[in-house]
Amino acid sequence: MKEFSVFDIIGPSMVGPSSSHTAGAVRIGLVANKLAAGERIKLVELTLYGSFAETGFGHGTDRALLAGVLGVSPDDARVRFSMLLARSEGIWVEIKKGDIEQDHPNTATIRIRTVSGREFRLTGISVGGGNIEIIDINGMEVSFTGDYPTMIAFYRDVPGVISKVTNILALEHINVAFMKVFRNAKRRDACMVIETDAPIPNASLERIKTEIDGIEEICTV
Repeated sequence: MKEFSVFDIIGPSMVGPSSSHTAGAVRIGLVANKLAAGERIKLVELTLYGSFAETGFGHGTDRALLAGVLGVSPDDARVRFSMLLARSEGIWVEIKKGDIEQDHPNTATIRIRTVSGREFRLTGISVGGGNIEIIDINGMEVSFTGDYPTMIAFYRDVPGVISKVTNILALEHINVAFMKVFRNAKRRDACMVIETDAPIPNASLERIKTEIDGIEEICTV
């Protein structure tokens, strides 16, 4: 018999109307906010697919995605006013309907350009009840939910990188809950997603970034 949590019964704390189209969308945007790493954002491009594209505008999915990008939580009343918030911060927002069929109907892609010129793109899906899965970052297939503290590291696929990263985490007594590695091809660009039981200290992240050859970019969610 399946066990149910209070979250399963009453759903997430959120500004309505829909956990999938609103709370989940905000959480996808919040991942993009973390990837921006505090840089000032210049442009946000939102592409909605499937059900998001068909009914999302009525549910405020576009505003919810943008709210997350701006760092607004799902239960914050400012979710409804995210377009105004973006305008007040001088952020240009573009919203599109995607015409490519996706595996999941509640799918969105967020592309961000910062004032420094840095660009990145992620694709996420809202799987229900405010839960999400990030499935792509910058064209690299990934898979994580954001339910655990998560470190995302992009690196060159050379021997020893993974063991060096996990060794630093072990020295800091950080327990790895889940770990997945993705790559485009052998000895090419790769992505390491490590979900941990506790947040990774900034000092450990700095060690990973500076002491391990091959690490190109690292962020936490």
